[in-house]
Amino acid sequence: MDEALSAKWYVAHTYSGYENKVKANIEAAVQSRNMEDVILEVVVPLHEVEETKSGKRTTAMKKIFPGYVLVKMHMTDESWFVVRNTRGVTGFVGPGSKPVALSNEELVNLGVVAPEDPDLALEPSYPMIDLHVGEDIRVIGGPFEGFEGRIEELKISQRKLRVNISIFGRETPVELDFDHIEKL
Repeated sequence: MDEALSAKWYVAHTYSGYENKVKANIEAAVQSRNMEDVILEVVVPLHEVEETKSGKRTTAMKKIFPGYVLVKMHMTDESWFVVRNTRGVTGFVGPGSKPVALSNEELVNLGVVAPEDPDLALEPSYPMIDLHVGEDIRVIGGPFEGFEGRIEELKISQRKLRVNISIFGRETPVELDFDHIEKL
């Protein structure tokens, strides 16, 4: 089995606002201890959000889960020690002191791996979603049926999205189910 495939993703809890610093510290510790083959990757999950400030639309990257960092590694006593004792890390996510690896579906929902990744065995019940932030949609069900808007945020695990629609001439954010919209 390929070395990278047998490694799993774990979630480390950090002080909120220190995610990027923790990522840099873990990467520095990995390099200084020559552990590149044990701790393979460190990720702070981000998603693109369109914001309106002073009447202008801007795009910004926001953390999906403030206070958490994802680490792809082979779980050994040494790798656990390096991550756990990194400044800013308060522990791993899991019962007690035992870290729990993320499932493939969770990794897809977080955007860490692409659903079309051939090395990723998805459960057949996982729905494929072809929606993206910034796309224009039409509401085809529910109380806002007939309105059109632009996707501002996707909540894939909840099968919902936040859309800005124009109500009485004002941009209004509303939360809709995937089943109630269609792409334009």
